[in-house]
Amino acid sequence: MAKLLWLAKRLVARWLEYDAPLPPKPTELLMSETSTTAPMTILPVTTPTVTPAVGSTEVGSYFVSNYPPFSQWQSEFVPEILSTFAAEPNRDVSLGLYLHIPFCRKRCKFCYFRVYTNQNASAIEQYVESLGREIELLGQQRAVSGRQLQVVYFGGGTPSYLSSKQLLFLRDTLRRTISWDHAEEVTFECEPGTLNLEKVKTMKEIGVTRVSLGVENFNDAILEENGRAHLSPEIFRAYDWLQQVGFPQINIDLIAGMIGETDENWQRCVEKAIELSPDNITVYQMELPFNTLISKEMREHGVTSPVADWPTKRRWVSEAMDRFLSAGYQISSGNEFVKSQMTDRFIYRDNLFRGTDLLAAGVSAFGHLQGVHYQNFDRIEEYQKVVLEEGRLPINRALRPTAHQSLIREFVLQLKEGHLDAATFHRKFDVDVLTEFAEPLRNQEAAGYLEVDGDEVRLTRRGLLQVDSLLPEYFEPQHRQVRYT
Repeated sequence: MAKLLWLAKRLVARWLEYDAPLPPKPTELLMSETSTTAPMTILPVTTPTVTPAVGSTEVGSYFVSNYPPFSQWQSEFVPEILSTFAAEPNRDVSLGLYLHIPFCRKRCKFCYFRVYTNQNASAIEQYVESLGREIELLGQQRAVSGRQLQVVYFGGGTPSYLSSKQLLFLRDTLRRTISWDHAEEVTFECEPGTLNLEKVKTMKEIGVTRVSLGVENFNDAILEENGRAHLSPEIFRAYDWLQQVGFPQINIDLIAGMIGETDENWQRCVEKAIELSPDNITVYQMELPFNTLISKEMREHGVTSPVADWPTKRRWVSEAMDRFLSAGYQISSGNEFVKSQMTDRFIYRDNLFRGTDLLAAGVSAFGHLQGVHYQNFDRIEEYQKVVLEEGRLPINRALRPTAHQSLIREFVLQLKEGHLDAATFHRKFDVDVLTEFAEPLRNQEAAGYLEVDGDEVRLTRRGLLQVDSLLPEYFEPQHRQVRYT
């Protein structure tokens, strides 16, 4: 019965979308609180580089996190990053570290990261040993030696899958090579069901300052349908432990558009998030990159997309924005909300968007050093062989962007924050971005996605809700017709 109701809703949604468009909702107001009745214009430049945020949610990448596209990074450029590691760096550039922990209790149906499930204790111990050895190798590089970390990010997978003993081992290994004792921010991603009070205390002991709890949804049926390993009681228990131990920042993640989502349940999720009162709330719109379980089923069996369409997801996020704002939160980006922009900074994101150095550690991890992008081997067997047996950095592919491509990268990523200052780019790149990107800025302003006021470019509410789909118009032409990942 639930599936029939869902199919009926989809049919009605499709009819409304193509035959009788709904009138604008109050949440389509601009951030400046002036309204617009402009239609949802399709931009003059459309590309398959990322999935257009129009109509149903089909297979393809939507979320933009780097430039040039990852598909352009090649193994033939690995010598470029190795020579960069061996050279004296610009020590004025801040340094960060990303550690990838690829283990999960269960693979979510929408996950597109390199993860491994059902791993025994021996396999996890060997990976942690490999990670420790890679960190030692990184610390020996001239471009890293003597530098202190400003930010550390434990991502996954599920970093909280590791035991307290393994977390302490990693901390002690880093102390011998690249210390994070004085880092301004150490972020740690958690799956609620992998936490216990002892582990939460260990996280505090190793210096974690920002915890990101993968809630996604508070409805157990939806969590199960989407392949999540945890259920709602584990969310509340984990959150109580985090509050009991105390961290400077706690973030919770929500996903708009999970399989089975409804208007009523989404509203309950938003209210429950506000009730928990975390420092940060991050809301993602469900997408279906090529390597997710959902995408595989759609491609192989011709299954219709079970995910809410883009107009519905944007509406849900817009309604969440209104509710978060009324509860005292502030908009930090198109998908991030904070209690205070002064105190609840996400330094890792800020640095990533501004081209600072980021060391990559772990299987499939991405990094950026002195202007060169790189990624480690993406299969754990090869990664461990290179690190443990060959004793070398496990880098699989790389790319040195041109100066113009670096400009594009920082422009599009900072546009995701909702606003940017053209003068900042002129100081760094000696380029007037308002002239350089005059055509896409003009197109998107006419379509109601952004406003240009002097040196400030500011996204409207409409632009914020689908910012990732706007970004390829700023790409170089050769990157508009290639696969993003």
